Amino acid sequence: MPIELHLADQQPLERSDAARNREALLEAALRLIDRCSVDGVTMGAVAHEAGVGKGTVFRRFESREGLMAAVLNRSETEWQAAVLGGPPPLGPHDDPMERLLAFGHSRLRINLTHGALITAAGHAGARSFAAVSFSAMHVRYLLTAIGVRGDIPLLATALMAPLEVVILEQQVGKEHMDLARIEAGWDDLVRRVVAG
Repeated sequence: MPIELHLADQQPLERSDAARNREALLEAALRLIDRCSVDGVTMGAVAHEAGVGKGTVFRRFESREGLMAAVLNRSETEWQAAVLGGPPPLGPHDDPMERLLAFGHSRLRINLTHGALITAAGHAGARSFAAVSFSAMHVRYLLTAIGVRGDIPLLATALMAPLEVVILEQQVGKEHMDLARIEAGWDDLVRRVVAG
């Protein structure tokens, strides 16, 4: 009998019925989030929405944090697919500067949209090293393609920092900045980094 080996961060292949059940539970959670916000989503509500027992949800995700992390991971995967293969300007086949600006606007919006989800996911939903690395590598790639000189990793980190949930929630919630102002400020920062 052959031994099945997996990379450290690679999940074992799921049976097709298990994958369908997981998808049904995630869809149920998303419907509930749309209807009653993240705070209104409980394991019992997801079970009821999906037509399964509460134990099924707990066996699948272990905790509410685990469920919220899975929903967050699904969103992150979809966003990364758009960056890698979606239409321009976010996806490939556009000017690197336009892609960088689109990246920032997209990341800003997805982080604002999922701020409560990120909080609800708690430790389980802390952005994985892989997710952060993906964004950092993408920004580094675009800065290099634009021809920016200097410490590219540090410049990429500086550009990504204003897009983090904690900063955005401070600006939107406490300082009452509108999205257009934040996007314009980020665009200005990008142009200054690129011009420098």
